[in-house]
Amino acid sequence: MRRHVLPITLVLLSLAGQLVADKKPYSSLKFTVLKSASGKPVRNASIVLHPVDKKGKQEKGGLQLKTDAEGRTGIEGIPYGKLRIQVLSPGYQTFGGDYDIDQPLEEIVIKLERPQEQYSIYK
Repeated sequence: MRRHVLPITLVLLSLAGQLVADKKPYSSLKFTVLKSASGKPVRNASIVLHPVDKKGKQEKGGLQLKTDAEGRTGIEGIPYGKLRIQVLSPGYQTFGGDYDIDQPLEEIVIKLERPQEQYSIYK
């Protein structure tokens, strides 16, 4: 009877592991950063990722990614939930937005704008 205990235990542990993995799904994120005016890629743009709690507040910690020559980058293993994404690149307006990550693969395209002219009463 003891010979059957080990295989059954291994099967149960395997199923428990799958249940735990199913409760906390993860996503692969792929980013493309483009110039809004021309549609050309933005090289070396910084993409900053921060988790957001249920109250809409940014949590501690975060990740920073850099785009390649084609304006692309990606990361795997991001837990499902709300994510604050900021994109920074010299010569462009900072982009920011909150995204609900709820699929195994998320492809996000971000178009950066040039800074707008500022108006002053002192001109």
